[in-house]
Amino acid sequence: MDFASLGLSEPLLRAVAEQGYDQPSPIQAQAIPAVLEGRDVMAAAQTGTGKTAGFTLPLLQRLEGGRRAPRQARALVLTPTRELAAQVGDSVATYGRHLNSRSTVVFGGVGINPQIQALKSGVDVLVATPGRLLDLHQQGAVRFDDLEILVLDEADRMLDMGFIHDIRKVLRLLPAQRQTLMFSATFSNDIRALAKTLVSDPVEVDVSPRNSTAERVLQWIVPVDKNRKAPLLVKLITDGGWFQVLVFTRTKHGANKLAKQLNAQGIQAAAIHGNKSQNARTRALADFKSGELRALVATDIAARGLDIDQLPQVVNFDLPNVPEDYVHRIGRTGRAGASGQAVSLVSADESKQLFDIEKVISRPLERRPQEGFEPEEKLPEKGAGGGRSSGGAGRGRNNGGGNRARGGGQGRGAGGGNGRGRGNGGGRAQGGNGNGGNSANGGNAGNNGNNNGNGARRRRRRRPSANTAS
Repeated sequence: MDFASLGLSEPLLRAVAEQGYDQPSPIQAQAIPAVLEGRDVMAAAQTGTGKTAGFTLPLLQRLEGGRRAPRQARALVLTPTRELAAQVGDSVATYGRHLNSRSTVVFGGVGINPQIQALKSGVDVLVATPGRLLDLHQQGAVRFDDLEILVLDEADRMLDMGFIHDIRKVLRLLPAQRQTLMFSATFSNDIRALAKTLVSDPVEVDVSPRNSTAERVLQWIVPVDKNRKAPLLVKLITDGGWFQVLVFTRTKHGANKLAKQLNAQGIQAAAIHGNKSQNARTRALADFKSGELRALVATDIAARGLDIDQLPQVVNFDLPNVPEDYVHRIGRTGRAGASGQAVSLVSADESKQLFDIEKVISRPLERRPQEGFEPEEKLPEKGAGGGRSSGGAGRGRNNGGGNRARGGGQGRGAGGGNGRGRGNGGGRAQGGNGNGGNSANGGNAGNNGNNNGNGARRRRRRRPSANTAS
């Protein structure tokens, strides 16, 4: 199959060929014909598989030959981050170079007046972040009476609690009769249900297992104490000869601190996050792409907008609180058929985040301890997939009185049997479930004592004749 067989026009085929592409990716092969037919589309595919071209190419063709009106947008593409907006804007300009189309990109962090001027004559494609778009509409700079197509890029993030209020405001401004396209690497069940309320009889495209990660990305974790993550990262970069590494932290302060620590060790680094000016973010990204920076330290603002050719390394310095964000983070490497490596530095207090991630991606992550960095506080074991897990003794601390509970026994994969734990206060309390995959410590079977110890003791005082709680 080639692009011509998808029904694309000659100017678009010429632009695609100039980019060096001759065969569509699976997401493009399925999504492009559906968009050209005018259908609503919900498309899920791994990052780096060509989703942007999957909606940009047919969108441009459907707009071909239409007329623009002042301060009107005929197609609107909403993205969660400035970086992703800029990336999509570049794609629209690249593929539309041989068409008589006009596009612009608007986002916050930069002056609004040039954006108002760009919208004055109207545009075929407007790429925007929600906040700046609402500001422009409030000032009368853009209207949507003539809107034909709405695209939610990274739709799962656009529909979560961080953006959903702004998205609902935008939707109230749009014509009811329109084509709606949603593209993302991940769709949780809740987000998928919400998305379906915004589309009409959509074509659903799933070209890979939901929330899956690219097969070409080698993923592994290093158990390490939290206070030793920075020196471990320095060792990995230095010993591994990593010349270009994207590092994710959970907080803006953490990104700034880590960038300073890396620079102090002779590793050229910069941080990008929401508190940085747009000029600083743009400059840091450009320096990273050119090789002037060896490490770019980012919060999740960068997980959904960075497109760096042949990026070899991604490091999760902190695990994300939202497990689906892991998929987007490591999707910055292994793009367009290339290979890559994703390493996560995991401390014991991040075990819940780790188990949630393993559940989302339906696979356990290989543990590779590093000599000299073995953690004093062990990272609990827990299976992540199907099958059995069994374990020995695990310890859990009772919040009530500091008593300990010791778990033992077995858990079965994916919600199977229970383990039991015995608390100092006497009596028994049921433990949690093992979750399959590799081995699960008895700590999971006891999981991990909050229901044990004093809790069992209190139940025993109320019911002296009973010594078991379920």
